[in-house]
Amino acid sequence: MAEVDKHGRHVVISNTGVSPVSECSDTGETPVLHGDVMNHEPVIAALEQQVGCYRKLAKLAELQHVYVQQSQTEELLGVLQSRQVVLDQVADLEQTIAPVKKRWTNYIAEIAADDRSLAESLLAETRKLLEQITTADRNDALVLQQRKLNIGKQINQATAAKQINRVYTAAAYGSPHGRMDVQR
Repeated sequence: MAEVDKHGRHVVISNTGVSPVSECSDTGETPVLHGDVMNHEPVIAALEQQVGCYRKLAKLAELQHVYVQQSQTEELLGVLQSRQVVLDQVADLEQTIAPVKKRWTNYIAEIAADDRSLAESLLAETRKLLEQITTADRNDALVLQQRKLNIGKQINQATAAKQINRVYTAAAYGSPHGRMDVQR
């Protein structure tokens, strides 16, 4: 049965408790679960939802890269806000997953073979997506850092040009400090 929690998120109430329904599917819908997983394996359901979140983060990372390359600051800020929303969803799901990850070997041994295979593949996909996102973020950070250095060089060049102009003006027309201000 689906209800809404105090944060306005959809939740599923099962005989194992309340778990948030992720909004991280590729289509914007709740991910389709394998079998009756929500009632029996809330960890696998959370892993499926988490993979959906990481897929969405990977797409947002691609969009972020485009905006970084094209220096579209406003759009980039919008993508970063969207990423934060998804990361908050990942954090919510991690509350269900983290305790099981600490005892992963025992957990895998306790569940059915089909669920075991599914859990392992979901965890592997999560790792792959996380690596992809991290690499993309690192590359974008390098682009932004290089752009910052280039802007710094341009500022230094403009400052040097201004100083050269002052020296040239003083040499050509005399020192501005020795002149009388006639407008006073």
